[in-house]
Amino acid sequence: MPLKIPMIQNSHYLSSIAFLCVFIGMVLAFPTTTAAEEATATSDQAVILMYHRVGEKRLPATNITLAQFRAHLQELRQGPYKVLPLDEIVAALKNGRTLPNHSIAITFDDAFLSIYETAWPLLKAAKFPFTLFVSTEPLDEKTSGYMTWAQLREMAADPLVTIGHHGHSHNSFLSLTKDQRIGDILTATARFQKEIDTQPKLFAYPFGEYDSASPAILRQLSFNAAFGQFSSVASPADDIYALPRFTFNERYGDIDRFRLITNALALPAYDILPKNPHLSHTHHNPPAFGFTLKPIPASPTKALAQLSCYPSHMKEAATLTQLGEDRIEIRFTQPFPEGRNRINCTMPGSAGRWYWFGRPFFNTKSPAASNAAGP
Repeated sequence: MPLKIPMIQNSHYLSSIAFLCVFIGMVLAFPTTTAAEEATATSDQAVILMYHRVGEKRLPATNITLAQFRAHLQELRQGPYKVLPLDEIVAALKNGRTLPNHSIAITFDDAFLSIYETAWPLLKAAKFPFTLFVSTEPLDEKTSGYMTWAQLREMAADPLVTIGHHGHSHNSFLSLTKDQRIGDILTATARFQKEIDTQPKLFAYPFGEYDSASPAILRQLSFNAAFGQFSSVASPADDIYALPRFTFNERYGDIDRFRLITNALALPAYDILPKNPHLSHTHHNPPAFGFTLKPIPASPTKALAQLSCYPSHMKEAATLTQLGEDRIEIRFTQPFPEGRNRINCTMPGSAGRWYWFGRPFFNTKSPAASNAAGP
């Protein structure tokens, strides 16, 4: 009976009991490749990690404990991973260049003070590059718990640190019209230019929320890439303006889950429908979701039968229908509730690693709905 990764209701993460079973399976079947083989292997994909706060125990939903963060860095130092600057990974994905096997990028959203005081010294000591996505309004307003512009300038001078764009107001794109989105971005860009003498070219959507109109806006404003907050491995099959990131907090920051994620593989899915994750009045709820899979030579023929997909709003796995040899259609028995939702699909791969593919769905009504186009 194939091992499957179930989901917690109203969450895109693993349940602790099921995760333990998965991890034991990974340990028993972990890669037998040598260190030399791992060091020279190449890939076309990367795992992008996302954090908010470090060591701020009063806010566990967006915080990771200092002990958890230290354990993550220790794993990255000791394991087969290659921690790379995010813009290097973006360039490889855009230009079809190979990446080292087990490529990892580290990112933070929002310029919280704990990143400056706690995370940055640890990352410097480990010599790990990372990207910090900053919304400029909290710095302008000297909001408690956030960095100052002087502290951000200090970080921006570190060669290991890339400053990313997170808008000015930190308002969700889905609550703004097209003109408001552009205005918010340009306001922040002007503040970056004045305060740190640069215009960031990597963008992270506030709250990870975007729609099918968002990429064109960022392309128009000359950004190189943009990032959401959903669990999937970044690969050339992804829209460069809607790249995934795995998020962590105290409840879902244990080292076993971290190892599972950092060893994940990109499920080679394409022709993904619907293209628009925003379930506005122009879409059905629940949507008809589907994708086509490229051949997976390293996996057994029966692997496709072990594919499981778990919506965040359902206790059970979704019903999958296979059309022909490689088309997967997924139907949900319940509509997505209001707010942010996700679906995660997993399938066992070779050498104890798992294929992991996810997509978000946003059930909100907003001024932006009239700007969204596409299925």
